[in-house]
Amino acid sequence: MICNSLEEVRENIDRIDSEIIRLIAERGTYVIQASQFKKDENSVKDTGRVEKVIAKVREKAEEYGADSDMIEALYREMISRFVNMEMSEFHKKLD
Repeated sequence: MICNSLEEVRENIDRIDSEIIRLIAERGTYVIQASQFKKDENSVKDTGRVEKVIAKVREKAEEYGADSDMIEALYREMISRFVNMEMSEFHKKLD
């Protein structure tokens, strides 16, 4: 979509940001659910799964014309924070 003003550009960015945040929140609900199925801290961290996710998002980034290095950095940060959240939930389960 071609925009005709800076205001229109910003409106579209705001719309996309809102959707991204909604989807991240939804992803978080599944992260919490995943903690219920994990048996130990290593399964929460699951570095093998992390690397598979990174490979997939890099591939998607290239497919969509996004900067794959930026997408990887964003996902590594997001995953790190989700792992921390999941670890907290996992420990609650043990209490």
